[in-house]
Amino acid sequence: MSTSEEPVEIMWQGKWLVGKRQGKWEFVGRARGMRAVAILAIDAGHVLLVEQMRVPLGKRSIELPAGLVGDHDDSDTFEEAARRELEEEAGYRCDTVELIGPFYPSPGMVSESFTLARATGLTRVSDGGGVDGEDITVHRVALTDIPAFVAAKRAEGYAIDGKLLLVLGPSLLG
Repeated sequence: MSTSEEPVEIMWQGKWLVGKRQGKWEFVGRARGMRAVAILAIDAGHVLLVEQMRVPLGKRSIELPAGLVGDHDDSDTFEEAARRELEEEAGYRCDTVELIGPFYPSPGMVSESFTLARATGLTRVSDGGGVDGEDITVHRVALTDIPAFVAAKRAEGYAIDGKLLLVLGPSLLG
């Protein structure tokens, strides 16, 4: 019997995550069918990044704005969540949200995916910073400065979210 034919066993379940086993594979997924959206927000040659504490890493992380879809309302859509999270975390509203599609950040360990959304036509409406004590710092970084910004943050001990490879790509390809 191949692993894909074996039943999935729930090892534990919390409010947000589920530990699972299928055959010899152990992995984690989102509870209650939760989904995530990450927002690539480009504003006049700058990208909006957020910085926040990530408990599993024990340090602050530099990331694209992102959030859960349906964590407050089951009828929530990816577009609505992208608009809400962009405003809550970064303090910007957008004219347009284009859904790029789903991506799997660590397919050997988690079943979670995120849908990448591109936000355009940005207007700053607040300082951002998140809700409920999220303590998010917003960075508006020129696309040409991304490699130096990421290197400086890494040198300061920050974690760098893998989704930043999206904006680092051109500098990595030589």
